[in-house]
Amino acid sequence: MTLPYVEIDGRPADAENLLVPALTGGYGHFTAMQVRDGRVRGLAHHLTRLDRATRELFGPGLDGERIRSLTRQALEACGRSDAAVRVYVYGPADAPTPMVVVNEPVDMPSTAQSLLSVPYERPVAHLKHLGGFAQGYYVRLAERQGFTEALLTGPGGVVAEGAITNVAFWDGGSVVWPNRPALLGITMAVLEPRLAAYGLKSAHREVTLAGLDTYSAAFIMNSRGIAPVGRIDEREFAVDAELMKVVWRAYEEAPWDVI
Repeated sequence: MTLPYVEIDGRPADAENLLVPALTGGYGHFTAMQVRDGRVRGLAHHLTRLDRATRELFGPGLDGERIRSLTRQALEACGRSDAAVRVYVYGPADAPTPMVVVNEPVDMPSTAQSLLSVPYERPVAHLKHLGGFAQGYYVRLAERQGFTEALLTGPGGVVAEGAITNVAFWDGGSVVWPNRPALLGITMAVLEPRLAAYGLKSAHREVTLAGLDTYSAAFIMNSRGIAPVGRIDEREFAVDAELMKVVWRAYEEAPWDVI
């Protein structure tokens, strides 16, 4: 079956039910996951994210078992056990509507990524909401200038997050996470609590563009995986092979959950 494959509230997408997302004005939220052999890392985090965001945006919650069932159904309908899956939730307010989109699986490149800092922070940053115009704009701006990702910053060059990633820095003793308002990505949520067991300390504090020389290495992460950072603007970072080996291992050894 040709991908992407889309089901809305358990029904294959058609002209009638596509009116639901088409007429919502971009008001909604989503989660993105990589599925391998019908399994997902951090599934409970995805289901909790969807439920909490649905309650905040619409009032009623969203049953996690229903989302698992709808996701399994969509995967089975297109004959895929490996896929990139997004679950969107749209209005109306009294009946939030889930949409499952199945696409080809994709992994994060393991090569060093380059980030262009931009003066923007996402509104309502704790939600993975649909108001992503500025993120898309800045990612394309970064790509046109030879970078692979945009780094969102606040007043005074305070680092928040990547446009579509979380970012972490290494100061030689701890993995440092910027403490500006940002989305808690699922990969970050899975990885950070595991670092201590692999010998890495973790800290949250202010990170600024002016203070990047404090850090010897950095890496980014999203649903596709984790990659080292080789450059932020004109500041180059050496890829710390030992650090990345431990970070990748901590994440790759995290359990996979059956959908």
